[in-house]
Amino acid sequence: MNKAIIYGNNIDTDAIMPSVYLSITDKAELAVHCMEGIDPGFHTKVANGGAVLIAGWNFGCGSSREQAPAALKDCGIKLIIARSFARIFYRNAINIGLPVVECENAAAEISEGHSVSFDYSSGVIRDESSGIEYKTQPFPGFIQQIIEYGGLIELIKADGFR
Repeated sequence: MNKAIIYGNNIDTDAIMPSVYLSITDKAELAVHCMEGIDPGFHTKVANGGAVLIAGWNFGCGSSREQAPAALKDCGIKLIIARSFARIFYRNAINIGLPVVECENAAAEISEGHSVSFDYSSGVIRDESSGIEYKTQPFPGFIQQIIEYGGLIELIKADGFR
């Protein structure tokens, strides 16, 4: 199970991955600085087996830097649930195989530290700690493939995108 870590509204890409670190090419080193501006201990919260990040409105707003979703994925985020996403962040996340789901009720009701699971094909988010389920739109088949392969590039390399 993945534990929920919760943040608020309007978390921009500079808060997710500060620009001062954008020249770093080592994924592990970049992940250490993920969310550093708003939560310096973020990477240690996630490092113990992964987590689900839950946020409010407009998650990933700001610049289109691809390092923001990549650093979240590389430090162990398995899923992001938010009330809404900036469109470019949403697509960048899908392209690298990081599942992102908009669900107002789940984002508002799931508590910090709760165990959360998600079924991509049915669109069901389950708060395992409370037993409450939230229904969202399931991912279309081609997006499920992108996530399954770990990103669009990996899917194309495997020649599985047909």
